[in-house]
Amino acid sequence: MFRFAYPYIFLLLIPVAVAFTAAHFYQHKKRYALRIGTTRTLHSAYKPFYYKIFIPELLFLLSALFLITAITRPQLGNVNRDIRKNGIDIMLALDISGSMQLNDFKPNRLEASKTVAKDFVNGRQQDRIGLVVFAGESFLQCPLTTDYDVVSSLISDMEIVPQSLDGTAIGLAISNCINRLRDTESKSKVIILLTDGENNAGDVDPMTAASFAKDFGIRIYTIGMAGSEGITQQGFLFSRRIPPLNDRLLSAISEETDGRFYRADSEEKLKEIWDEISALEKTEINTQQYMDWDERFLGYILISLLFALIAYLLKFMIWRQV
Repeated sequence: MFRFAYPYIFLLLIPVAVAFTAAHFYQHKKRYALRIGTTRTLHSAYKPFYYKIFIPELLFLLSALFLITAITRPQLGNVNRDIRKNGIDIMLALDISGSMQLNDFKPNRLEASKTVAKDFVNGRQQDRIGLVVFAGESFLQCPLTTDYDVVSSLISDMEIVPQSLDGTAIGLAISNCINRLRDTESKSKVIILLTDGENNAGDVDPMTAASFAKDFGIRIYTIGMAGSEGITQQGFLFSRRIPPLNDRLLSAISEETDGRFYRADSEEKLKEIWDEISALEKTEINTQQYMDWDERFLGYILISLLFALIAYLLKFMIWRQV
């Protein structure tokens, strides 16, 4: 950005222009003599020498214009922005129990949840994200970090737990996330819990864990995959009953912490849910803009002196006009 600190000084151009115009017409009526060192040039005396009068006058005028411009203090501005981002601390709690391998989502529940979770992670800016996985037990996979590539890689590596660790310990998962969030200095702390079943493992009650989250100012978003009806998984020799999604529990957990409960019954709905959570949990950006002005008058002064010097040399030394 360019500006003149004292633009009103340009008003001086009016009297300067008047003065030069008057001087020009006054001198035009005078007789001029050119000092020459030899008479050999007298044969071309008929040729007009008016430009030798006009050019020095024009250069003196330009010199005055640049000098006045310098007095107005031309300045070049550099925009500086002080940007401060207040990031959010987010813990992802993702279910890896045996029921997550059901294929009512394509290719199955686990892979569908992994895809949208990675999209969510890669869409964050300046937020710290951690990862907890759970089934019959809860495991910390990644503490809070801004290295989104690491978090995405760990999500990609998630697998269904062995049968011996199967179950759904929602209370343990929330408690594990709270332990990572409670001592952080972030003003906004969030847990996103995704599961497809009912709490049936662990020694921590989910609502008790939710009350602790509320005490620490942690908001919990719960995402329930599958419908409210149970599913029977057919095997080669036997069938297994998958417990239904406990809407009431997940909804109560979210309400306790001022969060939200979402039901995902398709891949498209699951993606919409994560996009909505991403929109709700925005990073706060504070921007302060100020202008740093650099003085540019020196260049105009130098150009003014250069024009004045050339005009003087032409008028009094080269063409020797008197």
